[in-house]
Amino acid sequence: MDVKIEASWKEALKDEFHKSYFDQIAMFLKHEKALNHIIYPPGNLIFNAFDKTPFDNVKVVILGQDPYHGPGQAHGLCFSVQDGVKPPPSLVNIFKELRDDIGMPIPQSGNLTKWAEHGVLLLNAILTVRANEPASHSKIGWENFTDAVIKKISDTKKDVVFMLWGRFAQDKQILIDATKHHILKAAHPSPFSADKGFFGCKHFSKANALLAKAGIEPVDWRL
Repeated sequence: MDVKIEASWKEALKDEFHKSYFDQIAMFLKHEKALNHIIYPPGNLIFNAFDKTPFDNVKVVILGQDPYHGPGQAHGLCFSVQDGVKPPPSLVNIFKELRDDIGMPIPQSGNLTKWAEHGVLLLNAILTVRANEPASHSKIGWENFTDAVIKKISDTKKDVVFMLWGRFAQDKQILIDATKHHILKAAHPSPFSADKGFFGCKHFSKANALLAKAGIEPVDWRL
């Protein structure tokens, strides 16, 4: 199957695109379209996280669950929304922690594309969703693909910082070789859990300290 994805990822993940589960994902999405369901993000942005952060550039991975399911929000980067869209509550809490951790003023826009361009892979475990139906595509095979992404990064790179927020993300640590990468864990930034260990986690400054120690240029978190 010919998948439109950034060239270095196309090479790194070439085996995955020929597996039966990937064909099943494609068939499922075609079927959803045939039934006139609205899918987020738009087709050309499903692999936006990969297009904005080539494989060789990955130095931090932030893991989300599935895309926002409201109109105009999702654009293929976890936690991020498009310009002009009000930042959702979890993202507001991420910005509060950034302010308290590194003194970054809270941005007007919730678009995190600059992070992606600075080497932060903003990866949702599930890459599509039906409009207004959270987790509606959670069983179609996406996690097979994104688990393979995490494992490929772990196996072939070194000193990547993985930020795992909440139990769903933390369950993925079995895919990561902790002897050569860095795993930072905290509660999810959702309003339901942010005050139970997300606020005060200082993951942004910690990530940069770990990168600097490894001789890797720290991330500019300013937006």
